Amino acid sequence: MPEFAVVDAHVHFYDPARLSYPWLDGVPGIKGRHLPPDYAEATGAVTVEKLVFVEVDAEEHHRFDEARFIAGLAADEPRIAGVVASALVERGRAVEEEIEALKAAAPLRGIRRQIQNRAEPGWCLQPGFIDGVRLLAEHGLPFDICIKNSQLADATELVRRCPEVTFVLDHIAKPSIAAGEWAPWADDLRAIAALPNVVVKLAGITTEADHAAWTFEAIRPYIDHAVACFGLDRCLFASDWPVMNLSDSYTGWVATLDRILEGCSEAERRAFYRDNAIRVYRL
Repeated sequence: MPEFAVVDAHVHFYDPARLSYPWLDGVPGIKGRHLPPDYAEATGAVTVEKLVFVEVDAEEHHRFDEARFIAGLAADEPRIAGVVASALVERGRAVEEEIEALKAAAPLRGIRRQIQNRAEPGWCLQPGFIDGVRLLAEHGLPFDICIKNSQLADATELVRRCPEVTFVLDHIAKPSIAAGEWAPWADDLRAIAALPNVVVKLAGITTEADHAAWTFEAIRPYIDHAVACFGLDRCLFASDWPVMNLSDSYTGWVATLDRILEGCSEAERRAFYRDNAIRVYRL
């Protein structure tokens, strides 16, 4: 385990009794309520100094309710240092009213509009979407990219068209590890990493592997490739708790990352586990 306190760049809290999350019906293993006391228990021997809450794909009309709900949790859980909220960026510059409302509701540190659920190619390249994402730079907010691996080419073009925006690629773009897929994900990841305004979260990786039978040897090539493409100075530690519970434990994931970082300097480890998230999300 790290010998210093870490910053977790990707945590979800939710209570289906408070807000509606239709997607949870398809994953009964994590469907129940997951709140800060549960997270504190899960982290075990890992000391978490700060965390970033990331929107949980609640029903669209709940996006402001979700931000206010997390702000309420932060009153009792000071480690919630920032919120990545959902906003309808495809509205173009009209999304600014949402951003202002979200700023008033919670400690807003980023925006995520999920792309992974959109089947139509090019959805994130429509003019309104690009204009809405570009607006984030004026507010000093990064955009979290949540996609499937087949959408990496579109995501790369989005990043190219918004050079003034910082992008955070979630879950190394979800390669199909369980199916043993490597190409074209590996080349597409290298292409997006070549753009200087994007960083990546090392999280959600065992979730894309065989939940019951994944091995370190099976996932290591994917993590190693992501680190090689981005460099540790553009990789963020993240847990994706509690989605990670489908395939791993919190301490188990940290132990896996520690194995990946063997031989790294303390400065490199601190950058990955803490400093990069603090910089990107202005914590």
